[in-house]
Amino acid sequence: MKRIKSLFKDFWDSEKAGGFILIGCTLLSLYLANSSWSESYLHVWHQQLGNHSIEHWINDGLMTIFFLLIGLELEREVYVGELSNFKNALLPISAALGGMLIPAAMYLSLNYGTNTQSGAGIPMATDIAFAIGILSLLGNRVPVSLKVFLTALAVIDDLGAILIIAIFYTKTLIWSNLIIALSIFAFLLLLNRLKVRNLIPYILCGIAMWYFMLNSGVHATITGVLLAFAIPFGNGDEKSSSYILQHILHLPVAFIILPLFALANTAIILNSDWHYALNHSYTLGIGLGLLIGKPIGIWLFSFLSVKLKISQLPEDLNWKSILGVSFLGGIGFTMSIFITLLAFSDEEHITNSKIMILVSSLLAAIIGLLVLKFTFKSNKTNT
Repeated sequence: MKRIKSLFKDFWDSEKAGGFILIGCTLLSLYLANSSWSESYLHVWHQQLGNHSIEHWINDGLMTIFFLLIGLELEREVYVGELSNFKNALLPISAALGGMLIPAAMYLSLNYGTNTQSGAGIPMATDIAFAIGILSLLGNRVPVSLKVFLTALAVIDDLGAILIIAIFYTKTLIWSNLIIALSIFAFLLLLNRLKVRNLIPYILCGIAMWYFMLNSGVHATITGVLLAFAIPFGNGDEKSSSYILQHILHLPVAFIILPLFALANTAIILNSDWHYALNHSYTLGIGLGLLIGKPIGIWLFSFLSVKLKISQLPEDLNWKSILGVSFLGGIGFTMSIFITLLAFSDEEHITNSKIMILVSSLLAAIIGLLVLKFTFKSNKTNT
């Protein structure tokens, strides 16, 4: 139990600091994109490196490592974490389900049958680094159970986003490459069964699997999740392959990969009439989904699961604190932008969606922070 708490603390601390760095990188990117260095700055990300741009290598290459970490975190949660106890897991599972279904429904209510209905997955995502970063601003007033709830919720949410990417954003399939990729995955599972603990064969085969997945039509980042579940977990101690790799990846993902993603994908040129970008059916759908759909879905499904005795609310939490975290769930950022790049091919749609994601995520963060601050202040006064 001690090592589990240690890994959770490492995860929390890296995500917390990573969230603040993401904010800084976003502000820096927006500034540079709208400064006298704009042309040179944009050229950096569009510059070709081999057959692809640097931006493409970040989104399809480095982000695979991010998804690998997400997969390892999910694996840990399932085996020894909050999700290992089915009764405890039902509350964040219910919350995550509501936080995906309601935003998607709101988006589709405005866009169903149009050429932008493919954006329904955009407001379904939660940015775990931003959300944890904002929650950490409240310091020791935040109960550990609320941190665990938000972490489990966000990890399940990420799993949902991964499934959405795999199922709904695969447009064409090249079966030969997909079969090779899945064959490599099967071989890795065999290595796992044979109790091969050395990470080198997993990493080398993972790179090969990524190459064939990239050329199969299925988004290459799915490779990261598959690889995570092929790597031996064992008993989850500090000597297990999964623990070692997760510990290695925490800092590079939080301080290199996600900041690079933010810099490359928030280089948005804001004209004087940028606010008109918010007045389209698809951007309104994103805004309503993140800012209203997310908190309603997370809170309502949590409330119903407790009232129906499907799950139980931790003793040190109340429905106000769940509401505050529900708003933090509306911070889409990384995953929302990532899905935007898959959902749309038109540059105007992509840019307008990014603007709405940034605005909505900022408002969700502010509202969530204020609700939680008021809640903890009230609790302190009552005690």
